[in-house]
Amino acid sequence: MTAPGTPQTERPVIRPYRPADEDAVSEVCVRTALAGDDARGAYSDDDLMPDVYARPYLAYAPDLAFVADLEGRVVGYVLGVADTASFVDWWRGEWLPAFDARHPEARTPTAAEPAYTEAQLIADGRRPERMRIAELDAYPAHLHIDLLPEAQGHGLGRRLIATLREALTARGVPGVHLSMDAANVGARAFYDRLGFVELPSSTPDAPLLGIATG
Repeated sequence: MTAPGTPQTERPVIRPYRPADEDAVSEVCVRTALAGDDARGAYSDDDLMPDVYARPYLAYAPDLAFVADLEGRVVGYVLGVADTASFVDWWRGEWLPAFDARHPEARTPTAAEPAYTEAQLIADGRRPERMRIAELDAYPAHLHIDLLPEAQGHGLGRRLIATLREALTARGVPGVHLSMDAANVGARAFYDRLGFVELPSSTPDAPLLGIATG
């Protein structure tokens, strides 16, 4: 029981993404991009990481984007696409021209020297075919999930993934996968606890994990 006069902290709610959330989602993406750590200033343009790992998902499948909202502030999200193969085709035809215009080439490296270099990040933005993994028949959907440090450890990640899995199940999608940075050992432990399994086409540096939606 809360004592009289004690401020009460509201529990974050999971809700559908709204277009007004785009900048907040992009900020969470940047602030968690270095194996869970803050990547602001690590690249020549803080928009680069969201332009690869957040904004295309919001543009293509806003109905499969969900945010963790704490008193009106986005502190985390899960983004997904139901059909990765179709998403790859859309990326090449619709997203890539604008991406190329915004990020024509890697610029002078910053002092941060991230292990995932700017040149690699831009190359991944230009190569959507990297998402055509061998296991798409069983795991046609894929997702990205990020939470600010203050929002971790409270069950939000589990709730976000459960919400997306329910939405995919309703569409008849059999499974969802994700790729991750092997250096993020905390995230790997989290996915293992949820029941994700490593897929055969994984590599040591870039594990691929999948889970059934039902």
